[in-house]
Amino acid sequence: MTQLRLEQAPTPSLPRRFLLGAPCWGMLAGVLLIVDGDTALRMRWSPATLALVHVFTLGVLGNAMLGSVLQFLPAAAGVRVRGSAMLGPWLHVLFNLGVLLLVAGLHQGWHVALIVAAVLLPLAFVLLAAMTVPGLLAAAGQRLLRAGFSVAIGFAVLTALLGGLLALGLAGDLDLPLTVLADVHAGWGVLGWVVVLMATVARVVMPMFQGTGTLREPVQAAWLGSVVLALLGAAGWRLAGGGGAWLLGTVVLLGLLFAVAGLWLQWRAPRPRRGPLLWSWRAGLAMLALAALALLVDVRGGMLAGALGLGVALPLLVSGMMLEIVPFIGWIELHRRIGRGVQLPGVQRLLPVHEKNRVLLAQLPLLLLPMAACWPSAWLARVAGLALVLAWGCAWWTLCGVRRRANHFLSTVEPRP
Repeated sequence: MTQLRLEQAPTPSLPRRFLLGAPCWGMLAGVLLIVDGDTALRMRWSPATLALVHVFTLGVLGNAMLGSVLQFLPAAAGVRVRGSAMLGPWLHVLFNLGVLLLVAGLHQGWHVALIVAAVLLPLAFVLLAAMTVPGLLAAAGQRLLRAGFSVAIGFAVLTALLGGLLALGLAGDLDLPLTVLADVHAGWGVLGWVVVLMATVARVVMPMFQGTGTLREPVQAAWLGSVVLALLGAAGWRLAGGGGAWLLGTVVLLGLLFAVAGLWLQWRAPRPRRGPLLWSWRAGLAMLALAALALLVDVRGGMLAGALGLGVALPLLVSGMMLEIVPFIGWIELHRRIGRGVQLPGVQRLLPVHEKNRVLLAQLPLLLLPMAACWPSAWLARVAGLALVLAWGCAWWTLCGVRRRANHFLSTVEPRP
């Protein structure tokens, strides 16, 4: 079992600002779907679709994962994050401003916004690498865990750099094979960054919070090595003018293996800790497996796979994590502010189980999103958009409740000098 290092955890406000930002982007995704219901889910290259995809991948998933990395690395992996107090706020501003400009540029065709976003977003991910990679290389022990984070952050940087080129191409400043680059960009981002990071975190989260076992280290190391070799090889083949079947097969097979392995570990758990995190991950992994299969058969040009994977499966996984991380951050903040001799409210009191269950139940209507992708109609897309607003609004309000309870407790005790 991984030992938590509370004294190494960052300033609570740093990861919290990312984690509380993710639901806000989820609500924006709902608003965009309501506004663009007649065009957003019809074709891959429409401005509304591109904007919506990046709200999910960068706004929702990006903020959730950046906040999780900044909290997880020092507290659970013993990895020093360099300059987190000084550089962390800049990372938050650069990243979210870049996402906002990218989404606006894609949606409205604003070339200046695309050009600025093409600079800010790669800069944000390079800054993340500068803050984390030296600590990953210098830390001792947990080699597989550190390797997983290193691979994920490496692919995040590559994805951002390639995304910057694509943004310049869409702005008309570069003549590029956009379809080819977009395929590589999507493969690196979804499998290399998001799925690898989730698989790495799962090695700690699933045993600790769900009562599962772990895969044998050689098995997970082989999967991780396969991701690196297959993604780089498939990308090189695609960029050299080859077909996209190798890249597609890599994303489908290795993404499906992650989902099936997670479900198998949950099924084999002798005493599973049944609760919101278990059920959110079980549902998210099942939806991710369905998304991989939908991508394989290419339902509606990948629109169904995108709606299942980016709109439902991966958000379920990260929202389950946020419901555990945010109250833990709140407890650390109380621990640091209150002197000895005062009994602190437990993590479960800062965010009760029934409120976590409410957040998960509120996400059930998100299944309307893949339905709208299968049967495009303006009214169904707008209903799905309303479901997104309500679901992510519920998540935001619930996560903010941790701060309200912590502040209420602080008002009843004397803070330490």
